[in-house]
Amino acid sequence: MEITKTLTTNPKPEPDWQNLGFGNVTTDHMFIMDYSEGRGWHDARIIPYGPLSLDPAAIVLHYGVEVFEGLKAYHTEDDKILLFRPQANARRINNSSKRLCIPELPEEYFVQAIKELVDIDRNWTPKLPDTSLYIRPLIIATEAQLGVKRADEYKFIVILSPVGAYYAEGLNPVKIFVEDEYVRSVRGGTGFTKCGGNYAAGLAAQYKAKQMGYSQVLWLDGAERKYIDEVGTMNVMFKINGEVITPELSGGTILPGVTRDSVLQLLQTWGIPTCERRITLEELHQAAQNNTLEEAFGTGTAAVISPIGMLNIHGQEIAVSNGQIGQLTQKIYDALTDIQWGRVADTLGWTVEV
Repeated sequence: MEITKTLTTNPKPEPDWQNLGFGNVTTDHMFIMDYSEGRGWHDARIIPYGPLSLDPAAIVLHYGVEVFEGLKAYHTEDDKILLFRPQANARRINNSSKRLCIPELPEEYFVQAIKELVDIDRNWTPKLPDTSLYIRPLIIATEAQLGVKRADEYKFIVILSPVGAYYAEGLNPVKIFVEDEYVRSVRGGTGFTKCGGNYAAGLAAQYKAKQMGYSQVLWLDGAERKYIDEVGTMNVMFKINGEVITPELSGGTILPGVTRDSVLQLLQTWGIPTCERRITLEELHQAAQNNTLEEAFGTGTAAVISPIGMLNIHGQEIAVSNGQIGQLTQKIYDALTDIQWGRVADTLGWTVEV
């Protein structure tokens, strides 16, 4: 893939590196590539960051035909920039695309676009502890057509944002509200994809939880409201009686998280029992009541690992691990971030240098 590059003549001022927040700042440049039926993906370019021009009849605006990804770049102590498992994100965006009838993107294009954009804006990769450069690739249907159809024109776009912690709590345990009114996904739907519609459908529940003082919602299955799916922006894991249990992916209602997969691999190398299966809310409730629920945490690119210190189940607040970060949760976070920031040797081959 040949990429033309047009550098900005008006660089943005540096952000407040001490107070980045999450997703509030974007860098100087962005990547764009077009797709048209019969021609395929073409015209790859890196240009100054700026607004897009879209026809008001663009299919993405009316029918939500889009998919996206999230990954990060990390600034190491020896001044390298590392990506974490970008090939896994490339595979996942194609799996999402298949479900929404979006043409697949060659995985090597995905990785090359990110590496070259991050390299151009490498000075935007923050160096302070627990900060990183968030990478947001997305594909949108740009064809102007008011009829519901598979689009013939798309754009693949990548933008960058230097970020701090996703949750204000940082690595402190968060409070989670178990949602039993709204549903996020159902079998046969788009729950396993990373598309905007999934997140839009969760906004009402998330807003309700925020108003009640909770960081996120824990979704139940859409059919029976009985089985645990995932947290709003993360996969979820529970340590019960020494075993780490996470909802299985076979139902197609849960996003196959890259961090989720990484955690399972780490646990297996440590010899810690893991299980991917359906887990009911009642089972979780009972484990909390009889003190066999030892730890709970979310996994995701944005927060990496987020300890859960409180669950609201049907109005009853249940403390997890005495509201503190669990020993295993801390170990997982340390191991993952040590690899991501290049503080230890990457024996698993997960990092890619820019």
